[in-house]
Amino acid sequence: VGTKAQYAFQYTLFFLLLPECTADHVQQQPGGVIATEGGLVTLSCQYNTSANNAYLYWFKQEENDFPKYMLSRYSFGSGDNATGFKERFDARLDADSKSVPLTIQRVQLSDSAVYYCALQPTVRGNL
Repeated sequence: VGTKAQYAFQYTLFFLLLPECTADHVQQQPGGVIATEGGLVTLSCQYNTSANNAYLYWFKQEENDFPKYMLSRYSFGSGDNATGFKERFDARLDADSKSVPLTIQRVQLSDSAVYYCALQPTVRGNL
């Protein structure tokens, strides 16, 4: 009898913050997420920004590798998904609840990684 494997997902939020932007931030539920192979998993990301148009991003970091861009979502406009993240990965930005949860469908072993949610800084200053 075939049993489906369970995979653990860990995700951490990543935020590029400049001193002028201290009110802007992202938050997550603490701890990892466990999913069943072939199932659905949703990773939460709550944000706060003073900008009218929020720019949110999701990144995936596999062990011993750098974070890879997955997708972006904007308050105004649709954003995009990177190659390799178009089929099973989605995020919907909800400006009312200030959230942009990442949904992974048909979970696979290769999805096990650390996932980062990022909010683009709204004040850039002199770079």
